[in-house]
Amino acid sequence: MEFELCPNGKLRYANNSNYKTSDDRQNDMIRKEVYVSPAVVDEVKRIVEDSEITKEDDTNWPTAATSTTERGEKRSQPVGKQELEIKIGNEHIAFTCAEIKSLMDVQESDDPDGLRIFYYLTQDLRCLLFSLISLHFKIRPIPT
Repeated sequence: MEFELCPNGKLRYANNSNYKTSDDRQNDMIRKEVYVSPAVVDEVKRIVEDSEITKEDDTNWPTAATSTTERGEKRSQPVGKQELEIKIGNEHIAFTCAEIKSLMDVQESDDPDGLRIFYYLTQDLRCLLFSLISLHFKIRPIPT
């Protein structure tokens, strides 16, 4: 799932769907684009700035999950990843970490405080932006 919010209010959404509609159409990319008001852009900026995510560093965040083999040996196992790129004014920062499935993953990391900020910020942004996209396509104009 990917969101992009531009300063001009353009909000893009893309999601790689694993839903199979027919034999020849698998893993279709769902793409939607809407425009939001400057107030929404300002609110997203406020959420990002209030989180203070730009003060964090993803160096100690997990990049792969470890699992245990039948013999009790630990091995790295690749998992999904989460990325967050922020450009506000002259500030540009990008974060990458392994997919976070629960707060337990956050608490067991080497940087639980920083990862917690990332986790809640991405959850908040995902919820807000997905709601805006969904509402846009559900609302029907009133005929005059």
